Amino acid sequence: MSYMLLILEPVDQRAGRTEAQGRDAYDRMLKFGDGLKARGLLKGTQSLASHRQAARVTHRDGQAQVMDGPFAEAKEMIGGYFIVDCATFEEAVAIARECPAAQWATVEVRAFAPCYDESRAQTKG
Repeated sequence: MSYMLLILEPVDQRAGRTEAQGRDAYDRMLKFGDGLKARGLLKGTQSLASHRQAARVTHRDGQAQVMDGPFAEAKEMIGGYFIVDCATFEEAVAIARECPAAQWATVEVRAFAPCYDESRAQTKG
């Protein structure tokens, strides 16, 4: 089963790092990803740009509304993700515990699932 490990980091954390600290964090995350790949668990990974290069789109009253980042109410941003293939949720959590980002951010583990479960839909009779 596939799981996404979302890296939720404080909004301005990256800006507070020196170049050497940023490079060290990045190198540690690359090494972690390479290790997952070598174990046959990695399906995809990507670092995401700052919330300053983001937008949120909603529809209200039939109108699309776009809010450009940064987002004043946000305390965290999704800094990146790993998609892993694991036998169990517990295995995915164990992998998240190995993730270097857990030392400076939150690693949220989420299973992939359909957004609509047809078995729960009512049938007309």
